[in-house]
Amino acid sequence: MKIDRRGILGLALLSGLNRALAGRPAPRALLDAELAAIAVDPACQLASLSVLAVRKGKLAYQKQFGQRAPGKPANEHTLYRIASVSKMMTTLAAIRLVEDGKLALDADVSAYLGFTLRNPHFPEVAVTLRTLLSHTSSLRDDAGYAWPCAVTLHSVLAQDGAMWARNAPPGAWFSYANLGWGVIGTIMERVTGERFDRLMKRLLLDPLGMRGGFNPSEFPPEDLANLATLYRKRTTDTEVWDPAGPWIAQADEHVVPPAGIASYVIGTNATPFSPTGGLRVSAFDMGKVMLMLINDGVHQGKRFLEPATLRTMFTPQWTDNGANGDTERGLYRCWGLGNQQFPGQLVEGSGYAGVGHLGDAYGLRSVFVVNLAQRSGMVVLVGGVSSDPDAYKGVYSSMARFEERILSAMHRRLLA
Repeated sequence: MKIDRRGILGLALLSGLNRALAGRPAPRALLDAELAAIAVDPACQLASLSVLAVRKGKLAYQKQFGQRAPGKPANEHTLYRIASVSKMMTTLAAIRLVEDGKLALDADVSAYLGFTLRNPHFPEVAVTLRTLLSHTSSLRDDAGYAWPCAVTLHSVLAQDGAMWARNAPPGAWFSYANLGWGVIGTIMERVTGERFDRLMKRLLLDPLGMRGGFNPSEFPPEDLANLATLYRKRTTDTEVWDPAGPWIAQADEHVVPPAGIASYVIGTNATPFSPTGGLRVSAFDMGKVMLMLINDGVHQGKRFLEPATLRTMFTPQWTDNGANGDTERGLYRCWGLGNQQFPGQLVEGSGYAGVGHLGDAYGLRSVFVVNLAQRSGMVVLVGGVSSDPDAYKGVYSSMARFEERILSAMHRRLLA
């Protein structure tokens, strides 16, 4: 019998390679370790962290770190108040109303509101849903953007010229404005006759099988028990940070109904439900939204939005040219309808681009970004920070450095 020494040598080499690979951490284990290290980095500790990644149209990774409340680890269904990523979720529901013919993108919204909405400095130019959704309505946050249930939006907008830009009419200048989403939410109530928080359940959460919502006082006990408290290592009413101090609750430690909700008149002022930033939802359920977008508007075999509607939503409405808007130090470069567009500044050393939204409130930082062409995306929810994020700046973007590190790690380990 002739022995093939090359075959024996090959088997030996293969056996050695298998043993070496068996002793090497898997990519997901390496990512787990990298994210865990970011979460406890003394430069800026994270109270909790929940992440999710989609690769080639399938859920590729999800993981949680830290605690949603003292002694309670975050888990895949922990609900976070996702801040301004809520705007994109509100937009998805508003766009469904456009599909249903209840709203039109280019109509004067005064007809929906029941009162004339005009920038007093440019009274001849109508405000439209398109300009509201693209932050080009000329509304400003200078005089506030949320009021109690008993206050009507009409009374506020009619009295304070500080809420309007003087430099440009609607449609001509980009300036990020939370107030616009209070107006959008109120419009949605007016054309449906439904209170905003319950309308969002009907139009978005229930069809996609998502838990949570814009009014945690109506959550079932199991969701309330899994709601993340948001933290900073600073007092709630000052900008004095103490990274060596205790975690101090900023939001959602205690849940109470919006004051005066029992007598609230639908269609007068949706801001108590915070269409601009008040959605509580998990990273896991945000992944359902991401997969629906990747699948051209289909969720589990059922049509949620038409492909043409999504194309309209993600078509750029404003692109910075150096003289047509406030980019907030380069944070904003391009905007669609209710979504920020990232032309390649998301991860280190790569041109990975996407559409989505960022959020920042009460210590929470959130990221929702999806690359529709590559059928991939990432969700990041940070439940609190120990240091001022503005003092922990990114090296290649306007995000905080820990956000850059998280996104870059997930991209490098999973999506590249």
